Amino acid sequence: MELLIVTGISGAGKSLAVHALEDIGYFCIDNIPAGLLADFAALTLAKQMELGKVAMVLDSRGCRSAEGLEEALEQLSQKKMAFRVLFLDASDDVLVRRYQETRRRHPLSHVFDCSTQQAVQQERQIMSPLFEKADYIVDTSLLSTAQLRERLVGLFLSHHNQGMALNIMSFGFKFGQPKEADIVLDVRCLPNPFYIPELKDKTGMDEPVVEYVMSFEESQQLLKHILSLLEFSLPLYVREGKSQLTIAVGCTGGKHRSITFARKIGAFCRQQGYEPTIQHRDIHRKN
Repeated sequence: MELLIVTGISGAGKSLAVHALEDIGYFCIDNIPAGLLADFAALTLAKQMELGKVAMVLDSRGCRSAEGLEEALEQLSQKKMAFRVLFLDASDDVLVRRYQETRRRHPLSHVFDCSTQQAVQQERQIMSPLFEKADYIVDTSLLSTAQLRERLVGLFLSHHNQGMALNIMSFGFKFGQPKEADIVLDVRCLPNPFYIPELKDKTGMDEPVVEYVMSFEESQQLLKHILSLLEFSLPLYVREGKSQLTIAVGCTGGKHRSITFARKIGAFCRQQGYEPTIQHRDIHRKN
């Protein structure tokens, strides 16, 4: 049995992640004390046939120090229990805003008698061992609930038995670069359909936009070089043992060129035998 540890910064979406994992067949246990993690894992191993896939939520509620987390992970290793770590994160300003909007207190605010901003910083220090060991890092700063669910389903359902989960994401630089991106491709050098009146309100999901973007020789050449790079490098990532690879393709607004190229790259990766998930982060945002 391989255990999935769900963790991250409070307010980044762990509860939503648990719901999504339960929907695809995981048996989820929330708020595990770090000192009992190895014991709980041993119990679930004994019930493996009944429980199936198991995910345990381990966060700052169950441990108040980085040393405690390191000790808990070491105990798992000593028991020779395989585990992977899913880390949910978001930017500090987004986390603070979420707590303000819900009128809830950060769980560490009362422990350290500090502001939400200070509690988030304290929590980052505590959670650093899990962040460093994370196999999957998902930044939820700009993700809707539906997008987060789609992302997790793509990671843990479609790719559960594959060596590497491949995610291809289009985005707009004006809305911020995805923190979880391993490879960032910038296609702002290509002609922008935004300035063509009949294409402005369409997206890279529409064939007229795709035809316009790919009608230029520089677009064809850029795509050719990108695919050549991926054909060479993707097997190296697999051989190196990487669990997750996120390829982010960005243009100015994330609606035209980036979507077109993300779809082209996705089709190529499928031809190469991968099963990528494709996410268009900013397709519904207003420019």
